[in-house]
This record gives sequence, structure tokens and C-alpha cells, in this order.
Amino acid sequence: MIRILLVDDHALFRSGVKSILDEMEGMEVVAEAASGEEAVDIVRDAPPDVVLMDVNMEGIGGIEATRRVLHVAPDVKVIALTALDDTPFPNQLLDAGAVGYVTKGCPAVELALAINKVMRGDHYICQDVAQRLSLTSLVNKGESTPVSKLSPREMQVMLMITHGETTQEISDSLFLSPKTICTYRSRLFEKLDIHNDVELTHFALRHGLLDLDG
Repeated sequence: MIRILLVDDHALFRSGVKSILDEMEGMEVVAEAASGEEAVDIVRDAPPDVVLMDVNMEGIGGIEATRRVLHVAPDVKVIALTALDDTPFPNQLLDAGAVGYVTKGCPAVELALAINKVMRGDHYICQDVAQRLSLTSLVNKGESTPVSKLSPREMQVMLMITHGETTQEISDSLFLSPKTICTYRSRLFEKLDIHNDVELTHFALRHGLLDLDG
């Protein structure tokens, strides 16, 4: 059974997510917190397997709460929950130690997928976030950048590659064939004028999509 701590300052949202997760086989919301400070106290006393952490909350907020949670319980897996208009990019949460990044509007099946993936030791970034990144200018507003050439799916595949996931792991996560993932990799190389995964990782670092500390 995967034990989950749900952290969000909106009781109605927590109630809805708890109802969904408790109905899923192998998952149970064992505790709830309305703030980052409360989450840290709960984890200190009884560490769960996974923390679903709201990004924008009063007090210390989700990013600092993630750092503190992992300081007291390094083995806990933190998945950031965000609305599409939140400002932090995934690299900021990954730098804090989160291993997943999903939007509050994602389907229940995708949230379950993210939880199962991080429990296997993988990272997960949902397609909504990948789409937001691909549509955001990383240099100047209105200026075309290499990132703007990528489709949301290509962005998602790139982020998974640069976090060390294999073709088969990406295939399993996205419910696509390994051949399709290889096609996306080839498109990335062609669009970005690069030749291998190492260069792809360097590209992600240069454009603020990946942090060395993350």
C-alpha cells in the first residue's frame, strides 16, 4: 500500500483528491496538511511514502516545505501540485528535491501514474507542464527560441530523457511504443541540431529546463 500525505490549503480540493486516491488500488491518503509547516511536522512524526505538495500556499510555501520535508525524511517522494498559472518552473521544484510535477487539472489516471512512477525511482512531469514550457519564451517576450520549436509531447520526452529515463521507461509511462519514442528523440535532435542525449541534456541546462542540483 502506497501511503500518501496530501498537502493543500484548500480543504475542498483535499477532500476531492482523497476520495479519488482512496478508491485506487494500492493507494491510501493517510494524512492531510493545510500548510507546509504542518506537512513537515507530520512527516517528522510519521513519514509517508509520497507527499503531494501544493506549490502556492501561505507560510513557507511548497518549495521550502519540500526542502524541509526531505531534510527530515530523505526517502519520501515529493510530487508538486500546481495550477497552470503558478510561476515556479519544474527545475525549481526538482532543485528542492521533488521528483514529480503535475497540474491540479490532470486526469486521475495521470496522477496515479505519477505516483507509481516516483515510487519506482523515476521522475514524472505531466504534459500540461511540458506544454506550458514549450509555449513560454525563455529569452525575450515575442522572440523565437529553440524551445519554441518543440511540441508539448517533444518537450515531455526531452525532459524525461534528460532525467535519465530509458526509451522503454518513457514508452511505458506515455503508453507509446519504443519505436514512437525513438521517433520523438530523432525529431528533437533534428529540431535542436544536436546529436546525442548528452548534448540534449546540455541544451536543457542552458535553457533553464534542468538544474545540476536537481
